[in-house]
Amino acid sequence: MMHPNVNDDLDPWLKFPIHRYDLRPSHRRMDSAPPPARTSPPPSTSGRWFLAFIGFATALIGALFVWLLARSYLRAREMHAWPEVECVILHNSIVERIHDPQSPREYRVDVQFGYEWEGIPRIGDHLTLRGNPWSSKRVLAEKRAAEYPAGTTTTCRVNPANPDFAVLKPDSLAPGYSIWFPALFVIGGLGIATRALILRGDRISQ
Repeated sequence: MMHPNVNDDLDPWLKFPIHRYDLRPSHRRMDSAPPPARTSPPPSTSGRWFLAFIGFATALIGALFVWLLARSYLRAREMHAWPEVECVILHNSIVERIHDPQSPREYRVDVQFGYEWEGIPRIGDHLTLRGNPWSSKRVLAEKRAAEYPAGTTTTCRVNPANPDFAVLKPDSLAPGYSIWFPALFVIGGLGIATRALILRGDRISQ
């Protein structure tokens, strides 16, 4: 009499040869050191030279604006030191011009004033140091003309080195108050260039 095989009634998954696989939990050491962090490679020589060029260019542009603002401030400061004398507005009108049919009309104030320097009467026609500026807005020219109506008495600044030259409005001192802004570009640009050159020197020494 044949006895049924007991294994035939078992779950077929139990027949799986598990002895071939190690199902025991792995005992990996938890105190192992983490992998070293990756460090970015130092910038190449061409990259450092490029940064140095950008830094020097930024500093040069900033220095140019510092020079322009300083020159404007010193010139305005010199004008404010010119003697201030009394003058009379002799003539005041608005002049217009057209360069070509496609250009808009431009307007400026034509003003003349009389003053006296060392007992000699003189006539000036400069509203500012650069003369009487043109503008495409007639309203702006009319506003300037309204400040100096004909027949009124006001003051003007006379250049002591050239008494025939006088202005009604000296230049503003505002450029001297804003010179710090382009100076920041000079400092920042030199900082970028210096850092790039120092990195290059460190790599050469190594």
